[in-house]
Amino acid sequence: MAPLLDAVDFNKSCEDHKGKRLPPSGMPVRYYLCLNCGFCFAPEIQAWSREQFAASIYNDDYKSVDPDYVSVRPLANARFVDEMFGGSRQQLRHLDYGGGSGLLSATLKAQGWDSASYDPFVDVATNVRDLGTYDLVTAFEVFEHVPDVQVLLEDLDGLCRPDGLILFSTLLSDRQLALGRKLTWWYASPRNGHISLFSTESLSRWMAGKGLRVGSLSAGTHLASRIVPPWAAHLFAPQ
Repeated sequence: MAPLLDAVDFNKSCEDHKGKRLPPSGMPVRYYLCLNCGFCFAPEIQAWSREQFAASIYNDDYKSVDPDYVSVRPLANARFVDEMFGGSRQQLRHLDYGGGSGLLSATLKAQGWDSASYDPFVDVATNVRDLGTYDLVTAFEVFEHVPDVQVLLEDLDGLCRPDGLILFSTLLSDRQLALGRKLTWWYASPRNGHISLFSTESLSRWMAGKGLRVGSLSAGTHLASRIVPPWAAHLFAPQ
């Protein structure tokens, strides 16, 4: 059961909590909340075509609502990956899923990694099934953007080797959402394309459906695997 939680204006963005509000668009976006697991979603936008996403969200104005997207975040995430697993880089094949321009992957390649990038909104001519499999698959700030979580998990599961690791980020909604409460959480921002919001419980359930166990390094950074790879044993803490 997933009743209506609240509706917010389409122009609600992650920059709002910094005082950088866009003028109201007049377009309401309705979010629904699963009472069983806490998964929150905006089905009207989830049903959009790729062309609608490109025109209304991932357009030339996107950087105004996510200024770190272009370089700050991919460079920081590249440092994070290298700090965690750089000692094993020679034995790892890495893919950055949802990698945008490919800056994260290019940065790692310059540091000696075997790294590639794939983004379903950028690499539209690439069949994800042709990419092969990887020891490490990263997906930074991807989960909250996907219109179909099942497709995302099928992609990640198919790309990650059975003894590999998925490292991803998405901010969890625990204690942020409840029926009868206005949807003021800053992360619930349709202008940024944040249309799939996970609780700890819903994330664990989605992953368990693929036989994956989840561990969290923080409220926003998570790991998933079937088995703990030896090169990641120092970090993985299954729930």
